[in-house]
Amino acid sequence: MRVITLAGSPRFPSRSSALLEYAREKLSAADVEVFHWHLQNFAPEDLFHARFDSPALQTLTEQLAHADGLIIATPVYKASFAGALKALLDLLPERALEGKVVLPLATGGTVAHMLAVDYALKPVLNALKAQEILQGVFADDSQVTDYQHKPQFSQNLHNRLDSALETFWQALHRRDIQVPTLGAARKLEHV
Repeated sequence: MRVITLAGSPRFPSRSSALLEYAREKLSAADVEVFHWHLQNFAPEDLFHARFDSPALQTLTEQLAHADGLIIATPVYKASFAGALKALLDLLPERALEGKVVLPLATGGTVAHMLAVDYALKPVLNALKAQEILQGVFADDSQVTDYQHKPQFSQNLHNRLDSALETFWQALHRRDIQVPTLGAARKLEHV
């Protein structure tokens, strides 16, 4: 099984990239092959000038073609997801997410930005023909207590992330006769 993670924050480290780091650790511990991407993998001029022939973009597109799922994380600025992430998503082929399960993650200064995932990010993911876009996880800044070192979250956020990752795991295995649980694949300790 192969999953792509995509960090949409122009900053690194960031609160949203900390959510992805946690997801990568959980999935890797369950023997999922995880390929991580972040905006820093792309030359800014390639995004700004819409260079569809960018080597990094071509590699991401190829990896997406062979992936089962995508976990995408973004900060929310001014009631929408990161503009640089939008520029990247605009360069992907129209059916780049066809047959993929997508889990969106977002962070923002206040809970007032919570609906940005539903009203701004999900329509773009839908336009890329994602097979299934799961209920996302939104965290306000107070719930990510450390993102500079090892990610640390409030207990509430930790529980919501674990639940979302379990749902993601189930969606990835939906076509199997017997659906394993993420916890049954390997007992995971809290990161």
